[in-house]
Amino acid sequence: MMNRKGFLKLLSTAGLGAFLANTGDYSHDKNAIKPKRLQQGDTIGLISPGFILPDPNKYDEIVKQVKQLGYQVKEGPNARNKYGYLAGTDEERAADLNAMFADHSVDAIMPFRGGWGCNRILPLINFDTIRANPKILVGYSDITTLLLSIFAKTGLITFHGPVGKSEWTTYTKQHFKEVLTGQQKVFNIPNKDLCEDCDELAVITPGKATGKLLGGNLSVLSAMMGSEYLPDWDNSILFLEDVGEDVYRLDRMLTQLKLNGVLEQISGFVFGQCTSCEMSNDQSLSLKQVFDDHIKPLGVPAFTGAMIGHIDNMITLPVGLSAEMNTKDGSITLKEPAVG
Repeated sequence: MMNRKGFLKLLSTAGLGAFLANTGDYSHDKNAIKPKRLQQGDTIGLISPGFILPDPNKYDEIVKQVKQLGYQVKEGPNARNKYGYLAGTDEERAADLNAMFADHSVDAIMPFRGGWGCNRILPLINFDTIRANPKILVGYSDITTLLLSIFAKTGLITFHGPVGKSEWTTYTKQHFKEVLTGQQKVFNIPNKDLCEDCDELAVITPGKATGKLLGGNLSVLSAMMGSEYLPDWDNSILFLEDVGEDVYRLDRMLTQLKLNGVLEQISGFVFGQCTSCEMSNDQSLSLKQVFDDHIKPLGVPAFTGAMIGHIDNMITLPVGLSAEMNTKDGSITLKEPAVG
């Protein structure tokens, strides 16, 4: 371990920039790596970095669905393994992720599902291989771990969007294809008809903000706090979502982000949908009160109700890309295409 004297010597001889470069944190780099755009007929690698699918027949259904979207499919050799509730051991699940990035026949990578397990494989991920072979990685929920850690360690833009078992509605397919082909630029809060149970646009603090898009599932993100696998939050637009959480748990997790200094660094805040999130009793704080306590005092533009989360109709957001948010119309506008 480097002592204080050694640290100061390093700064004086090699410079602060060289020291930071050796830490492996690329998320502060303005020149983020963009993956190649996805085209019809390209090959999507399907892996299982977290939970198994309870019904083994579902794997074949998902493969068929992805092919119907217009892509070829290559499965990870361990993707249908079972180790308790996990899809194989940590070593097997990480091996499939590493192999898909190294495989030149694979153009993009998508998990069959989320669940839990990605945090367990972080020490086994070959970030050097990923940096040398940039390609699209898309998913949500537990896949938040991979989206944020890969961006933090390599600078590669990743994508918060559907997994194989998603519903693949017309809306979801449209945003998925347009973002991954570099066409989509603006996301707005949609017509209520698309999601009867979704929360509508609600402004916490009005205004516009620019910054790099960072975020994902709140529960997963809070479980990563204190690790080396998180990006630099400075001047970021933090977007969050969750599912099946009591309001007091959301309060606890936002407090954890606050105590770790995340919230004080962001330039804007967007909350998507909290599906099946309930107040524990009639004495509970409301989710609005929790946002008023934690987000409103930041003074940054903030709104809730975006189509982000465990919902059928979802947008695909690039993690690490510069964007602008506007609370007036609940919009997120990409500053540039997310793919090369």
